[in-house]
Amino acid sequence: MAVLVIADHDNASLKDSTHKTVTAALALSSDVDILVAGSGAKAVAEAAGKIAGVRKVLLAESDSLGQGLAEAVTAVVVPLMSGYDAVLTPATSQGKNISPRIAAKLDVAQISEIVEVVDGSTFVRPIYAGNALETVQSSDAKKVITVRATAFTAAGEGGSASVESIGAGDGAPKTKFIDQQLVKSARPELAGAKIVVSGGRAMGSAEEFQRVIDPLADKLGAAIGASRAAVDAGYAPNDYQVGQTGKVVAPELYVAIGISGAIQHLAGMKDSKIIVAINKDADAPIFQVADFGLVADYKTAVPELMDALTAAGK
Repeated sequence: MAVLVIADHDNASLKDSTHKTVTAALALSSDVDILVAGSGAKAVAEAAGKIAGVRKVLLAESDSLGQGLAEAVTAVVVPLMSGYDAVLTPATSQGKNISPRIAAKLDVAQISEIVEVVDGSTFVRPIYAGNALETVQSSDAKKVITVRATAFTAAGEGGSASVESIGAGDGAPKTKFIDQQLVKSARPELAGAKIVVSGGRAMGSAEEFQRVIDPLADKLGAAIGASRAAVDAGYAPNDYQVGQTGKVVAPELYVAIGISGAIQHLAGMKDSKIIVAINKDADAPIFQVADFGLVADYKTAVPELMDALTAAGK
């Protein structure tokens, strides 16, 4: 059984989610290759080749691949699948965009957001906003799988896989790239951050959100997250949303401030290693998953926390 992993990257650097997807792939087979589809992405391919357990790296380059068009990536992947039994992508926005198209072209059912590999045809995935796990078995000859990267440890370094350049496919003749608007920040990327500080609707306004959350995140070197309620209210941009319809994170430390803990939000962060919750409602559901909970008004608690961090030399 041979497995192809589609690398998650920005044409300049390889994302940690690729390492974690390789771990899932190695649970399926020892024959794991990585596809780097992009533009000017040779350095990414070389980095992918250093992941332990990878057999070889396939590098496909074109302008349309560099722009991440799903149609262009699919045109590369589908012909390659004659030599693979499964293709895995991280369950990122890009992976969720690419995988359904590949599955449709191969006429198979996609297996979404797996958190465990039981065997070559059996997988475990969350359902009902993560409140239950289901075991699914596929009889399809080709498996198209998205991987919830937070459920797997990252594959180590030390590999020496060769990099092989391949054709870039037929591109995306019916699709035109118009523009993209990226949120640029000096803070860590939310999905891969080791520390996340999130704010909820209790902030009351975008100005209050920034006044409270930003300094604490800067103090901890953390990424900033938000509940769906805070995003819907306009307190934070969509890129900050953590939850079932946002980003799924599993940092070493997750600090939830003024977040009640609706099921939708818990689905995106309850796998965090340590969860700290600050909420003045003692009955808030967030305390059911928190490792440390403080029943207090954030307007008092956060300044005290900032003072304590300063006193500790942070």
